Amino acid sequence: MYSFGIHSAVPSDADPLVHDVVIVGAGAAGLATAIFLREADASQSVCLLDSARAPGAKILISGGTRCNVTNRVVSERDFCGGRGSIVRRILRGFTPDETVAFFRARGVPLHEEADGKLFPDSGRARDVLTALLRGASDAGAHLRSNHRVLEIERNSAGFLVETSRGRLRCTRLVLATGGQSLPKTGSDGTGFRFATGLGHTIVPTTPALAPLVLDQTSGGALNRSLSGVSHDAELTVWVEGRRGSRLRGSLLWTHFGISGPVALNASRHWLRAEAEGRVVHVTVNFCPDTTFDTQENRWIGLAATRPKASIATALAEVVPASVATAILEQLAIDSARPLGQLTRAERRALVRGLLELPIPVMGSRGYNFAEATAGGVALDEIDPATMASRRCPGLYLVGEMLDVDGRIGGFNFQWAWATAYLAARGLAALPKGASAP
Repeated sequence: MYSFGIHSAVPSDADPLVHDVVIVGAGAAGLATAIFLREADASQSVCLLDSARAPGAKILISGGTRCNVTNRVVSERDFCGGRGSIVRRILRGFTPDETVAFFRARGVPLHEEADGKLFPDSGRARDVLTALLRGASDAGAHLRSNHRVLEIERNSAGFLVETSRGRLRCTRLVLATGGQSLPKTGSDGTGFRFATGLGHTIVPTTPALAPLVLDQTSGGALNRSLSGVSHDAELTVWVEGRRGSRLRGSLLWTHFGISGPVALNASRHWLRAEAEGRVVHVTVNFCPDTTFDTQENRWIGLAATRPKASIATALAEVVPASVATAILEQLAIDSARPLGQLTRAERRALVRGLLELPIPVMGSRGYNFAEATAGGVALDEIDPATMASRRCPGLYLVGEMLDVDGRIGGFNFQWAWATAYLAARGLAALPKGASAP
């Protein structure tokens, strides 16, 4: 479908093609690196390798096929993984305003929606991918699709890259293969094997931004009766009995468990704690803006002023009616009983249920449904000014390869643009043919 600069010639084993820079992975970070580098230094030959016949599938399905390109405000607090000071330095290298200008210059103006999310005006992720592919082609980068990288060897001259369709040599190499999320798009974790072979440490990975699965054997499981219902809520991830993370946003109940922005953001914290063998559980707060005392006083007042009103009717004034019914079933409180008959113990149990109801998370839907990967190449093993490896001269790492994952809202794409820009700047600063600073 896309033909921007795609080359399918097979180099011979005896005489491998030679480039100054080979970029493994033609997703968001890889394409952006190629564009930035060629625009900064057109003298350097750049080759992009991708295992897919049509690169960029992950871009096409992102943001519900609309592609949340970035966020109006981005800081290190929107990310987990590597050290915050390093993340902050990298993010300052290429800002959201510069991302907006980058895409506007390529015919893809962006507009702001709820929570600062920036989308293309057209509402089409395809336009974002087309702009990147055309940008790489116009800049003179060579895109070789359907070239799966099998092995990478570092030698005194640079790198020898073995692909499913032949061999290439280069002085410098960029790994932009992504993590392990949505493996059908090509992010199958192979890049981590290459990074390990070139001397890097991999922080153990887990899915991130993944829907959470609830234990369906638990009596009165909420998700069975609330499937399809969405509402504002706060999720707290408790680790070893202490509050680990508190997150707020839209919660969507599903047939398997929970999804929606707040559940996707919480998944990373639950999965990391579980992978580390720590005791972890999740509670949901249906009334995030209130305290226990405020809620209890409200119910005491209602019982005094409206003693004949049903408990379900009163509860439906603060949460959706379907949620009210499900909560009362979970707490084994008769929803038809009048408020005046609510005992003190039941009232306090109801308030605790509203503010801190345990939900039996037993896992996630895995990498096939995750939007990002937590873990990856240790961030302190790269130079944050250039994204150059501190372990392997001539190697650069960008995007989801690194131990950094952002919350939902365009932050992971901004990480891709920022790391790509810094890597390109670092590569362009080197004399042609040089392998390392």
